[in-house]
Amino acid sequence: MEIELYLNRQKIGKDYFYYFIFPFSREVYRYIRALEGIQWDRRLQRWYCLESQVSLDVLRSDLTGIARVKECSQLLQGLEQRQGTIRAAQTLPEMNPEKQLAINGFTAYLTSRRYSANTVRVYTDALSIFFRFTGNKALGQISHLDIIQFNNNYILKHAYSVSFQNQVVNAIKLYFKTQRKQEMQVELIQRPKREKRLPNVLSKAEIKEIIGALANVKHRTMLSLIYACGLRRGELLNLRLQDVHWDRNLLFLRQAKGKKDRVMPIGAKIIELLRDYQKAYPTKIWLFEGRQMGEKYSERSLQLVLKQALQKVGNPKPASLHWLRHSYATHLLESGTDLRYIQELLGHNSSKTTEIYTHVSTKNLQQIRSPFDDL
Repeated sequence: MEIELYLNRQKIGKDYFYYFIFPFSREVYRYIRALEGIQWDRRLQRWYCLESQVSLDVLRSDLTGIARVKECSQLLQGLEQRQGTIRAAQTLPEMNPEKQLAINGFTAYLTSRRYSANTVRVYTDALSIFFRFTGNKALGQISHLDIIQFNNNYILKHAYSVSFQNQVVNAIKLYFKTQRKQEMQVELIQRPKREKRLPNVLSKAEIKEIIGALANVKHRTMLSLIYACGLRRGELLNLRLQDVHWDRNLLFLRQAKGKKDRVMPIGAKIIELLRDYQKAYPTKIWLFEGRQMGEKYSERSLQLVLKQALQKVGNPKPASLHWLRHSYATHLLESGTDLRYIQELLGHNSSKTTEIYTHVSTKNLQQIRSPFDDL
């Protein structure tokens, strides 16, 4: 029987760490002990390691049939992190057969509608917790009052994250609308305002230094391409050889986020780097392959490439691969590129998503003169 393994993301100093929370299991214990960079926290009595050293996809794959891996940022945000803390999600009653069948049907529906694997997982997990909270109450008896009670007595009580709260409401609303043809009055639930955080951006000099620190042409090419085209991590790893149109200087992204195709222009400099990389590492299927021919390069390995580059240049910032995408958009804006074009290049549905980069662009801010300078 699978156990639930939670990864609690914590910021300590300038770094982000994952704390592993799970009931004792010999198989999981042995696996965690063998992870690279794993350490034991005597005070909290838990294993932990740097976030960059953990790939959730690899973890889920390796522990299939043994443990269900979940991020605490979605399920346990804000709980006290001390020994003896009872995990609220595991104290809820188990689902009855009726609700388990409902979950299975909802999962099948989401899958048939081609929702992403991550969305399917998040929605079914959220709905499962709500069903467990309602105990043995029949599905036909559940109303918006149960959602309000769940919001007040479970989510707010345990200080779960804003994103998790909204995910639960969205999952419940979608389930009852599509599976039971019942409209829930979710507007009666007091939803929190989303936190407004600005994207993290590296300077051009920092990016040049980071990329230049990599001697391996494959590693250098991967980070260069993410920054040169503002790619998401998954978009880079899903590139195939035929997606590079060498003669037209174009990069074809197939079924990226939102199930959308898009075309990216790539300059002569990145084309030359790609040709050098292909000579050194000829591939058959994927543009970037792992150790085995025909095997896609792993997310964890890509994260470690950036981590190693940061260590080499002595950059203390907890930069992630997505910082390169943010930097690409911000630098385009600062160079005078129209916001509408940046929206298309990034693959954003709404211009409001792209407008966030106007708040971190320094082009106009640097021209403002402080009145203090005139004293």
